[in-house]
Amino acid sequence: MSTVALRKVPEITFFFWFVKLLTTGLGEVFSDFLVRQFNPIIAVIGGGVGFVVALALQFLVPEYIPGVYWLVVVMVAIFGTMAADVVHVALGIPYLISTLAFVIALAGIFGVWYANEKTLSIHRIDSVRREAFYWAAVVATFTLGTAAGDMTAMTMHLGYFDSGVLFAILIGLTAIASWRFSLQEAMAFWIAYILTRPLGASFADWAGRDQLAGGLGVGTGWVSLGLLVVIVLTVGFLSLTRNERAVARPSPR
Repeated sequence: MSTVALRKVPEITFFFWFVKLLTTGLGEVFSDFLVRQFNPIIAVIGGGVGFVVALALQFLVPEYIPGVYWLVVVMVAIFGTMAADVVHVALGIPYLISTLAFVIALAGIFGVWYANEKTLSIHRIDSVRREAFYWAAVVATFTLGTAAGDMTAMTMHLGYFDSGVLFAILIGLTAIASWRFSLQEAMAFWIAYILTRPLGASFADWAGRDQLAGGLGVGTGWVSLGLLVVIVLTVGFLSLTRNERAVARPSPR
């Protein structure tokens, strides 16, 4: 007999992409704020601890809970940004090389995931192993997106705003390919998931960074606070209305 398997991730709706985009911006500017306000080593360790605690809580809950799930994504955004920055700043690895390395790492995760589960669908995250693959891929997409965004803004000298426009165009092309040319659903999802990271981060950097650095000069602290407030309000709304609630379904034998 089949048993009921509760999905651990939300349905893919407008709210999913809205909050995902906000978390990417928050992760970028809040990470920068932390490493400038505190000892960078302590900030990175604190980000890592926060990520591990949030992820452990996600694995412990039996089903998708908006507050828990999005807490993990926020911590991934913050710690993933720190990890990508450490590779460049502390180790001196160029953004192009780190971007390629993260592409290879993500491809490896997808390869192992598919070899074990025969699917990369996020509609079937209903076991511990699939959830582990899912979060490994999420972490890799955030670090890849961070490195790619920094590469276009700095190495390619596009600046923050133009980088954001570039990634918005790429997401638009992905949507067209999915609709017009029947791009495989899981592939379209993960491409969009990767691209939303540098999209949100680029515009958040543009708003928060100093005008001499090509930004508006609002300040990373204020931008972080604004994004956090919107995220909390939206996730609170989702918790009350269950707009992203994952539906239980029979699991395969």
